[in-house]
Amino acid sequence: MAAPRKLNFTLPDALWAALEARSRNTGETLDQAVVSCLGEALDLSRHSIFQISTSAALVKGVYQGAATVAEVKRHGDFGLGTFENLDGEGMQLEGNCFQARGDGSVTQPSDATPVPFWVTTRFKADRTETFSEVRSWADLCDRLTKLRTSDNLVAAIRLDGVLDFVHVRTACKSAPGTDLVTAASRQKEFKFEGVKGVLLGFFTPTYARTINVPGYHLHLLTEDRKHGGHVLEVRAARLQASLHLTSDLHLVLPENEEFLKANLTQDPAAALAKAEGGAATKS
Repeated sequence: MAAPRKLNFTLPDALWAALEARSRNTGETLDQAVVSCLGEALDLSRHSIFQISTSAALVKGVYQGAATVAEVKRHGDFGLGTFENLDGEGMQLEGNCFQARGDGSVTQPSDATPVPFWVTTRFKADRTETFSEVRSWADLCDRLTKLRTSDNLVAAIRLDGVLDFVHVRTACKSAPGTDLVTAASRQKEFKFEGVKGVLLGFFTPTYARTINVPGYHLHLLTEDRKHGGHVLEVRAARLQASLHLTSDLHLVLPENEEFLKANLTQDPAAALAKAEGGAATKS
């Protein structure tokens, strides 16, 4: 790998002020802000993922806000996550964020809404394929595996179509420090038939299980924006699959007391599989 190049140049005052403002808002150093802006301008950032906190922290009940919806939007237009105190499932599509709560409602949170965990990217399809007669979640995962190019890279996934059947769950608001398995035991589940919508999310390699949910992790957002949640099961006659392949991960760790004092040394895989619904973590 070639050594990083160095540049020395003079910036106009307006650009310098803008970089300083971005650095304050995002937590990036000035060097990181320059690299990010150049990447965005040269269309290199579309292969990057921006992530707030880790799956291991969620397992331990670290649900305190580490960023805001506004910060999420600055770094991507597609993704998923959750909200402070595990208050529902988060979906991000075409730049807009949505919150599916345990009462079945879906709303658009304000930009000031705090989030403890989120994964976002600027989605642009690298591979596409039409899936016919999707029989189950396991069948869908098998087809996505054949479409991916490597088990060692993260992939953002979007599936559009009419869902003959979809089974989702939504997390319910929990007290800080409640471990994820206990919190998930109080989740609400919903089943829908004949709804048009999008399944969106990510594939994460097994080796990165302390960072993100390993395997396939998808959320539903219906076209009418009335229903959503974490996908447990699905059937569809036809789905348009799009994969966005990524090779660059930007991970922002919380600086709150709960994260700094949490014991994150344990392997979270078993707890994630149980909390996420077992089949929903198939790799």
